[in-house]
Amino acid sequence: MTSKLISSRDPYPFPKLQNDENFFGPTVSEKQPYTKPTHLAQKEDPWNRLNSHCTLSSSRREVYHHDPQAPRDSLDFVLKSQYNQHEEFLQAKNSTLYQPETLNLPHGRVLKNRVIAEVKKKPYLNHELEIVEQEKKDSIHTIANAIEGHHSETTNRGYSRKVDGGFFCL
Repeated sequence: MTSKLISSRDPYPFPKLQNDENFFGPTVSEKQPYTKPTHLAQKEDPWNRLNSHCTLSSSRREVYHHDPQAPRDSLDFVLKSQYNQHEEFLQAKNSTLYQPETLNLPHGRVLKNRVIAEVKKKPYLNHELEIVEQEKKDSIHTIANAIEGHHSETTNRGYSRKVDGGFFCL
């Protein structure tokens, strides 16, 4: 007499996809609905910041964009490449077209919206005083920028009286 043993193992994997809730996942949205209307929410960050500041890509697509350093045609592109046939003779064709931007060489173009960190200069002769040149040359004959005091050209020469009748004294 041969008896078949019934297996207690379930041949289908867990979880059982029995209904829509299990098959598609929970129908309840995990994201909270917006609390403000769209026209008010767009006046706040990050919407406002993203809308008011253009990316480099979007600014390059504008009508008035002009990049004088961009190559105008294929010949210009080849001439601006970094290939030097005297030092790198018989290189592959793709390596002959490398631009300075690709090789991280100084090129003078802005590729990303990143602030370039400026290296702070060491003070001249190790002190904090700076030599500043005057932008506008003032006349030496004007008294508008003169140092105020009782010995300037605006005071009366000799003795003079105050408004109350007293004398100016030093």
